Amino acid sequence: MKDASNSSSVERKRQIWSLCRSAQSSLAQGHYRRAEVLYHSALKTGQAALNAEPLEHSVILNNLAVVYKYTGDFDRAERLYRRALEITEKTLGPDHAEVATIYHNLGGLQHARGRYAEGEPLARRSVAIRERAHGPDHVDVAADLAALAAILDGQRKYNESEPLYRRALAIFERAHGPEHYVIAINLNNLAALKYALARPAEAEQLYRRALVMKETLLGPDHPDVAMTLNNLAVLLKAQGSYEEAERMYTRALSIFGRELGADHPKVKNCRGNYMQLRRQIAREHSEAKGGGRLQREVREADMTPGTCSVITLNALTGSTLPADFNMNPARPSLAAHIAAA
Repeated sequence: MKDASNSSSVERKRQIWSLCRSAQSSLAQGHYRRAEVLYHSALKTGQAALNAEPLEHSVILNNLAVVYKYTGDFDRAERLYRRALEITEKTLGPDHAEVATIYHNLGGLQHARGRYAEGEPLARRSVAIRERAHGPDHVDVAADLAALAAILDGQRKYNESEPLYRRALAIFERAHGPEHYVIAINLNNLAALKYALARPAEAEQLYRRALVMKETLLGPDHPDVAMTLNNLAVLLKAQGSYEEAERMYTRALSIFGRELGADHPKVKNCRGNYMQLRRQIAREHSEAKGGGRLQREVREADMTPGTCSVITLNALTGSTLPADFNMNPARPSLAAHIAAA
């Protein structure tokens, strides 16, 4: 009977791992609703087994919270992160690197909400724990530095955030080479910073690099691609390149609409940016009939930092959306435990 029970437990763990692996794949592809369903199935399938394996339970709670953050269900995401944090601290202690991961994600959640001051101590704690665990040059430390930089960006602490982005990029490029998802995210965020500092030529170059890299690595229809499309469109609008900006907004809205739904904050932000562009085009068309002075004044006003919204860490610009940063969003799942079973 004991052997049969052990065999059943191993099989249950395999089912859970299979569901989690499929969920992580869906999350990486930007299919958030499917990822949500799969993670819930994993929790339901293995509730008894997960109660006996608290760290495995914590992993799934953390990863499901990431999904809810992406879908804009911030309150539910925070509840799950807090449960995962409680389990992980109790099991591993408060200074373990896995604890840092959840603080990282909690900081990212506050950033997504626009609560930058609340997110800063969470992000700083993640950096401190991880540097003690791994040293200053580890890629996970770089992820934490980039997350902290995005939060500082939100508070306009640009003198502090730019060196952190640069340090994170240097670590990532040494570890991964010149092209990697986390590098594209940081290029996007550094571009948002340059835009905020009224350095549009540098911002445009960085946005275009990030866009090409994301399209290559993620495919042309991923929500992360839409974020950079939105940000670049904001910059192009400010420069008067309305036709290209309009193409990018409409493409971003199409992508966002498929995966996030009409009521998601990012969709609303991007739609608002697009409508602002349409009004600007109509206004300038009307004013052109009466002379060009007001048209020039409008364009100059649009170049003022902050008139448009950018998403940092995967920020949007036109009305700037908060950065989506989960540099290490889905912690190592159940594979190691299953392999040992």
